[in-house]
Amino acid sequence: MKIAITGGTGFVGKELTNLLLSEGHHVYILTRSDKKSDSSITYVSWLNKGAKPEDQLQGIDAIINLAGTSINEGRWTAEQKKKIYQSRMDATNEVLRIIEALPQKPSVLVNASAVGIYPTSKHKTYTEDSPERADNFLAKTVEDWEATAKQAEQFDVRVAYGRFGVILGKEEGALPLMALPYKLFVGGKVGTGKQWLSWVHVKDVVRALYFAITTEKLQGPFNVTAPRPLRNDEFGRTLGEVLHRPHAIPAPSFALKAVLGEKSQLVLEGQQVLPQVLLQHGFHFEFPTAKEALNHLYG
Repeated sequence: MKIAITGGTGFVGKELTNLLLSEGHHVYILTRSDKKSDSSITYVSWLNKGAKPEDQLQGIDAIINLAGTSINEGRWTAEQKKKIYQSRMDATNEVLRIIEALPQKPSVLVNASAVGIYPTSKHKTYTEDSPERADNFLAKTVEDWEATAKQAEQFDVRVAYGRFGVILGKEEGALPLMALPYKLFVGGKVGTGKQWLSWVHVKDVVRALYFAITTEKLQGPFNVTAPRPLRNDEFGRTLGEVLHRPHAIPAPSFALKAVLGEKSQLVLEGQQVLPQVLLQHGFHFEFPTAKEALNHLYG
């Protein structure tokens, strides 16, 4: 297949590109940078003045939209929140414009999303059928992002939204920061430690995205989280065990709020989210438990 990726040079995008190439597909990476194409990857200019990516995307089979400023980047000032929000809207609207311009439409658009759409709770469990929505910046961003991507359906394109949990990778994402205190022998629970962490190994993330491309009946939201979420305290204990470090020194809530501001909600609050749609469609997680995932990353 010919598969286009926006955000293809990011954390998930790089892993996804490697998977698609290993499966024998040709990858088109939409980028603002000037990169040289080769026999397996075509770099396509987009979101640059005068760029017409649709000219190089004729006959494309699928688009995966991962583009957007990382929510982990910088403090959540008003300016940064606007950047996080607008980068997603701009990228997704450009994807829609490209699809409209293509005489032959791709069969599917798989759009990134996030479990932040669900309210935080220490007691509830959320699946794709859960109607509850959080009332905060992150949920508003996710709702509008999904609604924008859904407009591709007017072109008879199947649309699926992968609601990512906390993605675990050794070099990028949230895990290096989570592991750092343990490596310095000062690891412990964060806040109360009772908040849920719906995590997922990056290799299962990209496998789930590929699964969404190739599973024609999969449409709408699908949670990209491992089937066994953990509370923060238990995840920390597991991480300490894998790293052979103590889990003993807690990080108080007030300190994190002082350092991170509004963004502290990413570590002090959480949701228990289950991948019901993926499991119902027969997806198999390579790393269903945190112990397996962390052992793979640090073993």
